[in-house]
Amino acid sequence: MNLAIRDIRYHRGRFILTSIGLGLLLGVVMSMGGIYRGLFADALTILTITKADIWVVQQDTNGPFAENSRIPEDIKYRIKAVPGVALASPLSFQTIQIDRSDKPLRFFLIGFDLNGFGGPPVILAGRNIRRKHYEMVVAQGMKMEIGEKIRLGLHDYTVVGITGKVVSSSGDPAAFVTLADAQEIQFKKDNDAIRNDRQRIGANLSGMQTLSPAQANYLRQNIAGITESTHTVNTVVARLAPGANVHEVQERIRRWNHFRPISVEEQTKILTKGMIEKARMQLGLFRMVLLVISAVIISLIIYTSTLDKIKVIATLKLIGSRNRVIVGMILQQSLLMGVIAYGIGYLLILLTYERFPRRIVLEPFDLQLLFAIVMAICVIASFVGIRKALKVEPAEALGG
Repeated sequence: MNLAIRDIRYHRGRFILTSIGLGLLLGVVMSMGGIYRGLFADALTILTITKADIWVVQQDTNGPFAENSRIPEDIKYRIKAVPGVALASPLSFQTIQIDRSDKPLRFFLIGFDLNGFGGPPVILAGRNIRRKHYEMVVAQGMKMEIGEKIRLGLHDYTVVGITGKVVSSSGDPAAFVTLADAQEIQFKKDNDAIRNDRQRIGANLSGMQTLSPAQANYLRQNIAGITESTHTVNTVVARLAPGANVHEVQERIRRWNHFRPISVEEQTKILTKGMIEKARMQLGLFRMVLLVISAVIISLIIYTSTLDKIKVIATLKLIGSRNRVIVGMILQQSLLMGVIAYGIGYLLILLTYERFPRRIVLEPFDLQLLFAIVMAICVIASFVGIRKALKVEPAEALGG
């Protein structure tokens, strides 16, 4: 006869409700662990799909994700000429928020060279971009249909393809356009702004008495042409030739071209240790608090259950039952509660994790570690009830 099972059947309602409550708590703990893993996965998505060995950014910056980085587009030719570099391709990044169907739509726009790399990793529906202008490929998270048009900057762009779950480090879904379109969206000024800039430049040059009218006009035209140019990118990514040493290539780029070359390992550290470190610490703290709450709840339930069984425990002692029988009964109840609660939490998160607004990544190791922690908590929490049970005197079975 298993005393733990008999007692659970007798107090079935309380045991089930407690297990469900603990299961909800553990489900939240699992979701937080999944969100933490999802933050890592989101932060590294662009790095993964680009498959670049080196990210060349503006000198003295951690761009293009952690800081703003702007470098000339034609740097790609200098980077490609560096010994050890097989391919070099410019990329443009920007976060855009527009209104769509009277609702805000926020996404991460990636501009890539049609003759380079860094574009959509896979096309799930439709096709890839073929024309140089006004076509775009969107991620599934944008929930747009093929043929749908949205206005970006001064022009309308047509969705021609849908790619997978590509997101920025902040979790915004990504969209892809050609580099020329991305540069125009990001850097092209409207006509009013262009006229104002030209008037301001002209006024400043006219005030310089050392310049003749012809020189001032020449400078005005050239300065305006430079300031209105959109041939700027956020980074140039490079893939190395087989056998090339990444550190040697970085040193050549750093010495010759006066830009900062960041390796994939360094970029990963910037994204994971810098941009999401506080979120990691916050989620870890919440998980610890919830686990402590779970331990307290289990302890209270086991303790109150033990108080309800004082006369039963005293009767067992009176008829000669050993302490290990009583300890086993309480410990089995605690462990069974933990197992059932863990199962409820796992089932809950398994059925709902795809509906979360942020990506949830459930790692088997994390789930196994959490199960071991829950079992340890159940064992430790049962000590409160065991301690009370061991102090019960057999004579209490004869009391009123």
